[in-house]
Amino acid sequence: MKKLISWNVNGLRACVGKGFLDYFHEVKADIFCIQESKLSEGQIELDLPGYHQYWNYAEKKGYSGTAMFTKEAPISVAYGIGIEEHDHEGRVITAEFPEYYVV
Repeated sequence: MKKLISWNVNGLRACVGKGFLDYFHEVKADIFCIQESKLSEGQIELDLPGYHQYWNYAEKKGYSGTAMFTKEAPISVAYGIGIEEHDHEGRVITAEFPEYYVV
């Protein structure tokens, strides 16, 4: 059985300053998803040994955004839902694994 965590962090930089990394390492999730990262590319680097990192940023600075951290490398990763008007918000990451998908 896989351990999956999903957390709306409402701003990852602030959350990191309040113990996010301690919790992340403590729970040892196989897949850890976050929503509302409110980051642009390059604003934060997380040192997460043993995890693959996938980020989907909103075009609007400081708005929405998602990330997925996985111990196992997915077969494929897709960003967005294929609807142009929604895919600018960075809200969806889909990871395909041999026996399941995580969206």
